[in-house]
Amino acid sequence: MNVTGRSTPADALTNPSNRGRSRAPVLELDRVTLELGGRTILRDTGFVVNQGEFIGVLGPNGAGKTTLMRAVLGLVPAASGAIRVLGQPVERGNASIGYMPQTRSALAGRRVRGRDFVAMAADGHRWGLPHADSKTRADVERVLDLVGGRKLAERPLSELSGGERQRLLLAQCLLGNPKLLLLDEPLISLDPHHQKTVVELVRRVQQELGIAVLFSAHELNPLLHALDRVLYLGSGVAALGTVDEVITRPVLSRLYGSPIDVMRVNGRIFVMSGDVEVEKHDHEHEHDENGGHSHSHSHDHGGAHGHSHQHDSRDGHTHDV
Repeated sequence: MNVTGRSTPADALTNPSNRGRSRAPVLELDRVTLELGGRTILRDTGFVVNQGEFIGVLGPNGAGKTTLMRAVLGLVPAASGAIRVLGQPVERGNASIGYMPQTRSALAGRRVRGRDFVAMAADGHRWGLPHADSKTRADVERVLDLVGGRKLAERPLSELSGGERQRLLLAQCLLGNPKLLLLDEPLISLDPHHQKTVVELVRRVQQELGIAVLFSAHELNPLLHALDRVLYLGSGVAALGTVDEVITRPVLSRLYGSPIDVMRVNGRIFVMSGDVEVEKHDHEHEHDENGGHSHSHSHDHGGAHGHSHQHDSRDGHTHDV
């Protein structure tokens, strides 16, 4: 297990798990400190995510899950240390990264067809497929096939369920053949059936393409059967390892900054503070780390896909497509 952060001695740093040692690093954090609004989110943190790994990103509300992803995208500068993607320093518009931001009701009322919605991420200055070139159209059809979205592509977003819209958002993330997917809370507002469907879909695509995925969530259990490792954030500290290494009383008590118990019942894991299930409690009080509900939706794939078009939804969310 890799545990890094505030008050962690240097000899606590270890190599990634054996499962990923033979694979090339996709994401590397080297003694990184992230600050936001005068608050330290991560302190002196280092870990490596390898090619082909499915990493669940968890932690208490405000622990920095979204901030970490935005830092990897080059949208939040590190106060110190280095972040590298495929061996290169982070930069905005990195074509090797696909990003799904937090989304809620912003897409529910839109009448745009699913196929046109996916195509918008390829070139934000153009509206849908009629004006896209043949290469873009072929890429859109490729990602629709990957996510099983051909039938959904003919329907407007307003007629799709939350799980179906997430399928098309995943298709957007896969445009341009990224090597790393950052999925920020894709299970929010989905019922357990659709949560299971989304996790299984991401896992299937991730394994088929051999790419790395950081999948943030409020609850561990929907991810249990898909995870290779879990990255748990809290109190400025990051712990990366297998579920059995990280989801323990000593590690989580440190990350939450208070006594935590871990209960395993019928194949499920419950993280408890006294008689309160802390993951459920955090979910009920969900806010983003800026204290509001504004989410950035950025699909900048560089090259032919390097255009960004911003449009505000009716409920005040901002989406860069």
